[in-house]
Amino acid sequence: MFSPHGPSLRELAVQALSSVEHGYDLLAPKFDHTPFRTPDGVLDATTDALRAFGPFDRGLDVCCGTGAGMRALKPLCRGRVTGIDFSSGMLAQARGAHPDAEWVQADVRALPFAEAFDLAVSFGAFGHLLPAERPAVFAGVHRALRPGGLFAFPLGAPPPVTSGWYWALLGFDLAMRVRNAVWRPPFVMYYRTWPLRATRDDLAAAGFTVTTVPLASLGRREDGSPRYRLVLARKAGKPA
Repeated sequence: MFSPHGPSLRELAVQALSSVEHGYDLLAPKFDHTPFRTPDGVLDATTDALRAFGPFDRGLDVCCGTGAGMRALKPLCRGRVTGIDFSSGMLAQARGAHPDAEWVQADVRALPFAEAFDLAVSFGAFGHLLPAERPAVFAGVHRALRPGGLFAFPLGAPPPVTSGWYWALLGFDLAMRVRNAVWRPPFVMYYRTWPLRATRDDLAAAGFTVTTVPLASLGRREDGSPRYRLVLARKAGKPA
């Protein structure tokens, strides 16, 4: 599951007993050697799907972590690309890997931008945001985009109840709820809190027009439905 360069079980335990911000500061130097980093296949599939909607000028990676999303963002954007995250440790890794990008430390629940970007993306970070925080995040992204701007992110289909993954993810979320009930500071990391229907509803409430496209290269489930969909949330207006 982890490479020899990844964190030890002890390091993961220390992270899990920290706050989200401090935990990722600690994990940052080894994060890219864990399965928590968004796989290149997901990043490349997102880039391929977005090419038909571009090219774009300026791009934003929301909850950028160590900067893996730049693999998807840079080929799509002609202008400057920016990553935003609240972990100084993760941003330090991102700066080292992509010195040509702009990096901003801030809380994504209060994005400090206004009509500055044409494309915003996010990968693998939504589990760190509670459902009640979605409206603030989506409102901030909407404000950060120029008229006609696009917010895109992949969402995986939930595993069927007969799958071992269904029960593993359910067990993880329950364990995390117990941990947060008895230990402070809380560590927010849930796998089952961003279903597609609720996510679409909150995006629409923030002012977006929402569609989805299947990421066919990532395969299909046994019932024929795609394993991943790319959510496309468009801000009203004519792109520059």
